[in-house]
Amino acid sequence: QVLLVESGGGLVQAGGSLRLSCAVSGRTFGRYIMGWFRQAPGKEREFVAAISRSGSTTFYADSVKGRFAISRDNAKNTVYLQMNSLKPEDTAVYYCAADQGSDYVTGANYDYWGQGTQVTVSS
Repeated sequence: QVLLVESGGGLVQAGGSLRLSCAVSGRTFGRYIMGWFRQAPGKEREFVAAISRSGSTTFYADSVKGRFAISRDNAKNTVYLQMNSLKPEDTAVYYCAADQGSDYVTGANYDYWGQGTQVTVSS
């Protein structure tokens, strides 16, 4: 069983920053593509960012490109999401997920999910 635990969410003013972390249990962290997704109230879950197994390749949704940065530390079994210049529309529950396959952006193809962490951006 692979467990993912997110942390770092909270309340921040527009223009501020937050850094989310996702700790992954087990010894197979390096085998997974890691992604961040978010879901706002009344909306469908959407892709935010993903990173390859080695960390050399990253993908971003257009809505966060240039503001968010995903990274990973395979020695610490942790993936991060640095969020800068936050906007009220970034308010959502943020989930990290692990994918054993090769699809970076399709949430349905991810195998393991965390419980989520709330990010609220006030205007």
